[in-house]
Amino acid sequence: MNFWSEFFLIMVVHFMAVASPGPDFAIVLRYAVRYGKRAALSASIGIGLAILLHVTYSLVGIGLLIKTTPWLYMAFSVVAALYLVFLGMQALRSKAPDVKEAMEHEQVESSLSSRKAMLTGFITNGLNPKATLFFLSLFAVVISVNTPFHYKLVYGIYMAIATAAWFSLLSLVLTRAKVRGFLLLKGYWFDRAMGLLLLALALHLIWGVF
Repeated sequence: MNFWSEFFLIMVVHFMAVASPGPDFAIVLRYAVRYGKRAALSASIGIGLAILLHVTYSLVGIGLLIKTTPWLYMAFSVVAALYLVFLGMQALRSKAPDVKEAMEHEQVESSLSSRKAMLTGFITNGLNPKATLFFLSLFAVVISVNTPFHYKLVYGIYMAIATAAWFSLLSLVLTRAKVRGFLLLKGYWFDRAMGLLLLALALHLIWGVF
């Protein structure tokens, strides 16, 4: 398989993975509604940076070690599940804002720091065992063992940039005035729904491990 055909296949597989709802989507949606464009974009960049983490351990073989060592994979999954529970409980506590509060939030950005938002995005994706398995499968099945290392590096950088770009685009759409105005008024329902989704994902992780 030559570079371009392999690269196109990776683009398709990666897009299907990144576009599917999961913890990353839940975080970006919540931050876009509650904290505004800056926080959502920062979280998106953090998610993109976490892709480089997955690529790195896939290239050096650490990911395979995690998968083939039961207790290590179990510990990794439990930590990830607990973090999702923490985020889910925060989202479930969302309360309905009054109209005045919603209008004020629509006009201004939240005080949530970009660094904290980026770190949350990074940790959310970095601790996702499904992302670990995805990249292990990608580098074991889709990407040929004969593919040069520098090609694999290009693939990894592309996926990191494409992931950040996808969630950044999603952030821009969700923070448009009319969209965010509606979500701010009804956003607590989205927050609670995302909270339930995060808790369901955490339960799924625990169920899969035990």
